Amino acid sequence: MPPLMERLLAEVSRLHFPEPPATPGQIAAFEARVGWRLDSDLRAFYLHCNGASLFRPRLTANYRILSLDEIRRARAAIRGSEREEDGPPNWYTVLYLQDGDYIIADVSRTQDGRFPLLDAFHETFPDPAETRQVAASFGEFLEKALASGDDFFWLDAG
Repeated sequence: MPPLMERLLAEVSRLHFPEPPATPGQIAAFEARVGWRLDSDLRAFYLHCNGASLFRPRLTANYRILSLDEIRRARAAIRGSEREEDGPPNWYTVLYLQDGDYIIADVSRTQDGRFPLLDAFHETFPDPAETRQVAASFGEFLEKALASGDDFFWLDAG
């Protein structure tokens, strides 16, 4: 595991609200269900904890990293639909941010072998002009989220 992910996961365990780890069998079942493989950052996270809340417990958390069982196509989670006009089939929810907003992974492309993460504001989703990249990888996102003090770091980024 890359040193960055080791450090971030240790911080999640020490200061936040992680769930128990996913088993290799749960990861295999997830990958069979969705039809794509976790990238290295996501695989390291789920082998460490199968979901987590950052800063506050689950029910009040601004940042809730979804368990493998909760990850769905973004269009199904946000629009309740599998129609093409309701979003690309290769955008999947990764974090729930309260009030129907998500951070999603674009599993159709990678940057350095990792999926980029996008902001999915429920009121404008799936408008590509409003669904913008907020991190090049889950590791980058997690690092920025942990340093944010529980604020949505990308909203002030312009």
